[in-house]
Amino acid sequence: MSLARPEGAPGAHFAELGISSSVLQRVLNAALSRGGHDCDLFFQHTQSTSVALTDQKVNQINTHVDLGMGVRVVVGDQVGYAYSEDLRPEALLAAARAAAEIARSTPGRVAAAPVPRSLVDRNPVKTSWVDVGIDDRVRMVRAWEQAAFARDGRVKRVDAYLQDAASVVMVVRPDGRLFQDYRPMTLGMVRCTAMSGDVRDSSGHNVAARAGLEFYSDARQAHLVEEAVERTIFLLDAGKPPAGDMPVVLAAGPSAILLHEAIGHGMEADFNRKRTSIYADKLGERIASEQVTIVDDGTIPNSRGSVNVDDEGNEGQRTVLVENGVLKSYIHDEISAKHYDVDPTGSGRRQSFRHPPLPRMRATLMLDGPHAPEEVIASVEKGLYCVSFQNGQVNIGAGDFSFYMRHGYLIEDGKLTRPVKDVNIIGNGPEALARIDMVGNDMKLDDGGWTCGKAGQSVAVSQGMPTVRVASLTVGGVG
Repeated sequence: MSLARPEGAPGAHFAELGISSSVLQRVLNAALSRGGHDCDLFFQHTQSTSVALTDQKVNQINTHVDLGMGVRVVVGDQVGYAYSEDLRPEALLAAARAAAEIARSTPGRVAAAPVPRSLVDRNPVKTSWVDVGIDDRVRMVRAWEQAAFARDGRVKRVDAYLQDAASVVMVVRPDGRLFQDYRPMTLGMVRCTAMSGDVRDSSGHNVAARAGLEFYSDARQAHLVEEAVERTIFLLDAGKPPAGDMPVVLAAGPSAILLHEAIGHGMEADFNRKRTSIYADKLGERIASEQVTIVDDGTIPNSRGSVNVDDEGNEGQRTVLVENGVLKSYIHDEISAKHYDVDPTGSGRRQSFRHPPLPRMRATLMLDGPHAPEEVIASVEKGLYCVSFQNGQVNIGAGDFSFYMRHGYLIEDGKLTRPVKDVNIIGNGPEALARIDMVGNDMKLDDGGWTCGKAGQSVAVSQGMPTVRVASLTVGGVG
């Protein structure tokens, strides 16, 4: 069965697999049979393909197909969950009855007949991956490899990787909501190893989107290779900065991983509902300067974090978390929204049909401030300019974080000088947020293949920010 964008009415894809409206209603009623307050059904059909090239050989080609249904039953803030990889009605009913075991009260609700609803399509595809042959994919990664070797003679090894996937999901709710969503995804990666004298180092770059083959324009492919090579060559001449507390300027775009981890997770409402987030009692309070506005946006076309509809059946939206320094909202799924007596923010997300939804980030962005990026850098007499991070650790309750900066520069007398690498940046999320004292006007949405982990689940996300100055962070350089 093809996983090109489905034709016909919402639900038609799974109707072809034998999932009729009457079957859906029976499964919903089974889920509510023990007195559950609410439930949802999440069907998913996914096909993914990947091609990997290492040591000038295509050493891995994989295609994977996944199909199943998960059923969640909610009683207050408690969840019963079960899933089935078998879509026969009796298997779906058995899963629903298993999830229903969390409830022990008298049944009082009967599900309405599902009514298909249309969606805004934020992820248009011109050339579906089902129409792209394996030979075409192999030619792409070979071209990336050869372009990387040709760009700089110091490049001694190139790894190239192309992955694409398409999912059709269907979310069904007892109030009659039925949404079918087509979710494309692709990721391209080039990683290089370079040598200069006795110095050897590796780095790379990746790009990702909810898009088809058209995402890989000639310009984007050239930039992918160029960035992978330049980041690697950069490391050959980079050293360590001095250690200590100092002003840190975060570059626009990739530095937003710090925003996502150190701040964004603390604003997910389940942590606040359970009072394990440091922001649990900060709604309506000033937590940053007036220059700081942070949104979590599921509506950006073709963004990796984009959602037409979330995994609970709520349409994607843009949520303002911090407005001019004031905490306005958390990131809500339906359970936390009921707890706070607000509407869900379209942020209930799950890794697959095997997992219950949780409040998760989509595309977390800090919006533009009043300063030119050159002005932000020029304001620092002695400090650090961070270009990219990796391998961060965050304590959600205390807000403490440690991030590994891979690429950066010293700032001396307001100018970028010596390249530096491999530095730990240590701080506290709320304190760092409060210490942001200059926000640039160059906000950049990073198009990297970011994946967020939480509670054993991984979901695709995006992030972005302008150039930002933090008045003081601890830099673990050379003493």
